[in-house]
Amino acid sequence: MKLTEEQKLLQKLISKAWENETFKTELIANPIEIIENFLAKSLNLPKGKTIVVYDQTDISTIHINIPAKPNMDDLELNEEQLKTIAGGNQDKIPPVIIGAAATLNGLI
Repeated sequence: MKLTEEQKLLQKLISKAWENETFKTELIANPIEIIENFLAKSLNLPKGKTIVVYDQTDISTIHINIPAKPNMDDLELNEEQLKTIAGGNQDKIPPVIIGAAATLNGLI
């Protein structure tokens, strides 16, 4: 599986946080500024959005992320998903639909 540019950047950011405790502490305290400095450019955050960074490096703790509930009124399916739901793709597993994912996709 080929990583997207956003995934590669996120991987580098996490690796630096693993290697540098000061960087990790600053990233948790002020994620937007630290990420912008790391990327050497501004993030394109939608108005009213922010970034929260949690330290989940303690292996004795299991962390569960509860994402935002999807707004089913704004949900649109692509052609393949519609075909699967209508029964046209018998050999495929029905799609799993998840609401707004917390990724850097479209932010940089």
